[in-house]
Amino acid sequence: MFGLTFLQATSKTTTHRRPTFRIGAGGVAGYAAGGHDSAALSGIDKITFSGDTKSTLAATLTSARYYVAGFANSGVAGYVAGGFSTAVLSGIDKITFPADTKSTLAATLTTARRSGAGFANSGTAGYHAGGYDGANNLSGIDKITFSADTKSTLAATLTTARKYVAGFANSGTAGYAAGGDSTTGLLSAIDKITFSTDSKSTLAATLTSARYAPAGFANSGTAGYVAGGYSTSFQSNIDKITFPADTKSTLAATLTMAVADATGFANSGTAGYHAGGNGATSNSSGIDKFAFPGDTKTTLAATLTSARWGMAGFADSGTL
Repeated sequence: MFGLTFLQATSKTTTHRRPTFRIGAGGVAGYAAGGHDSAALSGIDKITFSGDTKSTLAATLTSARYYVAGFANSGVAGYVAGGFSTAVLSGIDKITFPADTKSTLAATLTTARRSGAGFANSGTAGYHAGGYDGANNLSGIDKITFSADTKSTLAATLTTARKYVAGFANSGTAGYAAGGDSTTGLLSAIDKITFSTDSKSTLAATLTSARYAPAGFANSGTAGYVAGGYSTSFQSNIDKITFPADTKSTLAATLTMAVADATGFANSGTAGYHAGGNGATSNSSGIDKFAFPGDTKTTLAATLTSARWGMAGFADSGTL
């Protein structure tokens, strides 16, 4: 399955109010959008946090795609950026909460790209970092300002041009891009984008192992998590970056199935979720849940509509 993934990868007037930062205000749902099972997908699954139940939206992505990045303006809308269909894509779809209707932004990514990281400063802006344009790995970081859904490009760039990056954020403070694949090999480094200045630094802490295609999610104000991925084999371990010191530890809990190319999202203050992925012998439709603050794992009875990988994850996590 690793060989298949590698082959596919290389061919492969609303006023927005900034939320008050208050963790655990009662999230609504997480979303897994697009992906690939036996073909590229346009469907969007929704996990309602109150009962951990799965439904599928009537709305779909503008086109079937995988290797997409997601981020959200919690309480307002989620975004799905870039990806790959029959070619790399630059478009950005928007899923407006709570009706879960889809529109497509006039703004696009600076270049068509896939396999980048998405994260957000909820109430202010979402970010898309790194990726692959079909010929080269990228280090650029695009910013979508939520008030008008306009795109700008940061002066700051990732330390290394990379694809297959995990993204997560401490909303109001900083976003993070972790791991990935560069021209010189797999990466364990974690870059940090400080939201107040959109400046980049690199953490002293690194992932437990260099890896590509892990999934990220965060308990905003407390910690970010980087789960699974591929190193010398498919991974099931989960690294935790504790805010604000940005120290790394590794959870005792592990994923039910060792996978790469999965997606993550969180009900901040309550639990993080890891969904789908590509494993050594099969794809996964499973959804693991990590309860904060104990970081204990359970597996949902609900599953994705199909076993898939390469999805975008985002959440309406209530008031952050």
